[in-house]
Amino acid sequence: MDVKEAVLGRNSVRSYSDKEVLLEEVAGILEVARFSPSAGNLQNWKVIVVTDSKIRSKLASMCMDQDWMAEAPVHLVICNDYMKISKMYEPLGKMFSIQNCAVIAANIMNLAHAAGFGTCWVGSFPVDSVKKLLEIPEEGIDPEVIITLGYSAEKPKATRRKEISDFCFFDKWGSKESKFGSASLLERLKKRLLER
Repeated sequence: MDVKEAVLGRNSVRSYSDKEVLLEEVAGILEVARFSPSAGNLQNWKVIVVTDSKIRSKLASMCMDQDWMAEAPVHLVICNDYMKISKMYEPLGKMFSIQNCAVIAANIMNLAHAAGFGTCWVGSFPVDSVKKLLEIPEEGIDPEVIITLGYSAEKPKATRRKEISDFCFFDKWGSKESKFGSASLLERLKKRLLER
């Protein structure tokens, strides 16, 4: 599966089978994801691989009672070790550190899809409670996102996506005078992309 197929085929999975996920497969995903770009190449992410069913159940409760999360045999908690990057890039370092974690999280999800797994991005949780549960240091490190991972037990759902013309401006905010060409060209490109 190439990158385009991974991006187009990935969707959020909220129902998982009980098929075992081998930790070697998770390690393979992380081995590639570690090459994600980061500000200053500081690679400030830390990943807690959670397989313990009791901890997964507690995380699901903490995440606004999203009980489906507990079905996923693996939770990847992407943490932000932000002290060094914050000092290096004051006052924007904290923002850069969060961006870095978002990049590796997105790459993990696409790599997991390419490897045959389903994932879902979960960002609604009480930071202090998750830190306490996972024994994350109080200072300098924050959990940013939890990625559920496992074999999907649901059929992929088509999700509506905005058209390029809905989110793309040219040279300045709000300028929609397309430099991609005519609308018909965009439609042909879109059709060709989806046919591959």
